[in-house]
Amino acid sequence: MPRVKYSVGSKKRRKKVLKRAKGFWGRRSKLYRVAKTTLLKSLQYAYRDRKVKKREFRKLWITRISAACKQRDMSYSRFIAGLDKANILLNRKVLAYLAVHDSQAFDDIIAMVKKAGEK
Repeated sequence: MPRVKYSVGSKKRRKKVLKRAKGFWGRRSKLYRVAKTTLLKSLQYAYRDRKVKKREFRKLWITRISAACKQRDMSYSRFIAGLDKANILLNRKVLAYLAVHDSQAFDDIIAMVKKAGEK
């Protein structure tokens, strides 16, 4: 049986890891063993933070909507409850955009919410 050499595959594997570790600090981008562990951890962080990113944006939108509501003498919770009563189906992303960029449209929504709250 002929002798098998693994150098081609090993070199390819190592190059792949070191290429992905480019930009890491110090030995983490130069030495294979250190780069491999750092890369595995970075991939875990990337997976986790894709979920965290969604939470962070939702928090930002809620903060913006809340600030806009307070300027118009309404609490965030009453605003959201009023949207439900008025049957307005806008998500928080769109509401935050309107609160920041189109205050007239947001004022109209507030008026509809107040009207629905009176009923």
